[in-house]
Amino acid sequence: MAHTFQVTIDSTAPHPLADWWAEALGWEREPSDEAFIHSMVEQGHARDSDTMRHGGELVWVEGAAIRHPTGGAPRLLFQLVPEPKTIKNRVHLDVRVGAEHVAAEVARLTARGATVLHEGRQGPYRWVTMADPEGNELCLT
Repeated sequence: MAHTFQVTIDSTAPHPLADWWAEALGWEREPSDEAFIHSMVEQGHARDSDTMRHGGELVWVEGAAIRHPTGGAPRLLFQLVPEPKTIKNRVHLDVRVGAEHVAAEVARLTARGATVLHEGRQGPYRWVTMADPEGNELCLT
């Protein structure tokens, strides 16, 4: 049996980081279901402190998700954790932009808060390892 999955990324500020990745990938933020959130609070299943306003909408504090515009890739969930990242990721995203676009994407993402960590090469393949604003690694190829 085949399974579906999402990729979950720990974050100390999941909503701004989800915005950053949505912009970086050209993906969409999942919309908030404010009626559902209100209903969960009214029924006592959640507290007002479990919610917050982000970008003018009521959202859950604990996380934010983004998705590919066509649904052609796993969902990315940014989950609230109390501690910042301290060591190298064991899993990271390889973002394929095409060799001719890597330099422009590096410039665009660094202007938005990413940092270049390493430039790699294996045979004819080249990539740039970067970190998002919270230090999570990604590679551009």
